[in-house]
Amino acid sequence: MDFKSYIRVIQDFPQPGIRFKDITTLLKDGEAYRAAIEQMRSAVEHLQIDLIAGPEARGFVIGAPLAMALGVGFVPIRKSGKLPGETITAGYNLEYGSDQLAMHKDAILPGQKVLIADDLLATGGTIATSINLVRQLGGEVVGAAFLIELGYLTGREKLDGIDVFSLITYS
Repeated sequence: MDFKSYIRVIQDFPQPGIRFKDITTLLKDGEAYRAAIEQMRSAVEHLQIDLIAGPEARGFVIGAPLAMALGVGFVPIRKSGKLPGETITAGYNLEYGSDQLAMHKDAILPGQKVLIADDLLATGGTIATSINLVRQLGGEVVGAAFLIELGYLTGREKLDGIDVFSLITYS
């Protein structure tokens, strides 16, 4: 399936010069969405994953169904202040800004094998921060899976030593 044909590109969003990759056009097509998750599952199932962690918010729509397909749990990584329990936090830079992510302190047990899943790998800041949070809790990051990778932003370089899978790549 040509997954790229399901992605809508919106010029100058959220600011001039950005060509935003809108995944909602893929998500609304049940067959394409299911096929994308299935292909991602096939690509990562060999990693012996215990949990999938996904950053807010679009990481939830990739990570949660991928966790279900693999029969493992899902751990949300949220923006600071959004989780009700005791948390750890870390700051990061985006392609066009900065923010802070948080996880519950009891979300991951030491030694658990964790896959980070998100919709997009751009500059790598969000995912590098997610990896940092998982490692702070003693988890072992065994890979990262993305619906889309913006190869021209070289985010993969921040994930040195991590097995990276991207369904769609924009060079």
